[in-house]
Amino acid sequence: MKRKGTMIHKEIESKYLLETLTVKIYRPEHFSKLYKYHLCIMQDGNDYYQLGRIATFSDRLHSNKEIENTVFAGIHYKDRYDRREKYHPKGENQEAYMKFLRFEVVPLLDEEIPSYYMSGSRGLIGDSLGGTVSLMTALQYPNTFGKVVMQSPYVNENVKNAVKQSEEIAAMTVYHTIGTDEKAVQTTSDGTKDFLTPNRELRNLLMDRVDDYTYYELEGGNHTWKHWQKDMPRALVKTFGKK
Repeated sequence: MKRKGTMIHKEIESKYLLETLTVKIYRPEHFSKLYKYHLCIMQDGNDYYQLGRIATFSDRLHSNKEIENTVFAGIHYKDRYDRREKYHPKGENQEAYMKFLRFEVVPLLDEEIPSYYMSGSRGLIGDSLGGTVSLMTALQYPNTFGKVVMQSPYVNENVKNAVKQSEEIAAMTVYHTIGTDEKAVQTTSDGTKDFLTPNRELRNLLMDRVDDYTYYELEGGNHTWKHWQKDMPRALVKTFGKK
C-alpha cells in the first residue's frame, strides 16, 4: 500500500555520543511549511516504523482527523548492547543520549519542521527501555518535552526517584501501559525481571503527581510488539488527539 505521507532521512554527527545517527522523519500527507506540527520522537525508531506501524497509523489518524498535525521522528540503535548503554538508567551513555535528544535532535527538527516550539507540542515515545529513557529525558528537560508514551517501561529505583523529585511532571501528558503477563521478562543485562510489579508502583506515583495521566494494563500482554502495536492508535489519540 502506498504511503500517504513522506519519509526523509537526516544525519546528526553527535558531539555527545561521538557517532553519526540517522533521524527518520515521517511527515503526514499535505505537509506544508505553512502549517504547524506536533513532534513525536521515537526511541527504537525502526521498530516503531516496522513493527509498530507508525506510518500506517499516522496516515489513518490524520485522514480521520483524530490527531493534531504530527510529525514522527525515529532514532534507532546499533544493537541490543548499544541500546542498553543509551536507554538504561545505569547505562554508560544514557546521559549523553538524553543530551543528544535535547540539544541535537530537537534543533534539527525545529529547523526542518514548523512546530509550536513548546514542550506541550513535543513528545517522546518508547517501548521497554525506550520508554524508560523517554520518561527520564522528559524529567531532565521538562521545558522541552511535555508528552511521554511508555509501553512496558523498565522501572527501577532510579526511575521512581526521578519521578518523586520532579516538580514539573504535574503539567505533563503521560501515557503508560504494561502487560498483565510481564512477570518474567528476559533482559539484556539484568537477567529475568518482573516488570508488572514495579510498573504498578510507578503507576501509583504518577497517579498522585500527573494531572493528565493515562494507564492501561494490557490483558495477556507479554512484552512483545504484538500487544504494543495493537495499542498504538489509542496511545497516539490519547497523546496527540484533537482537544
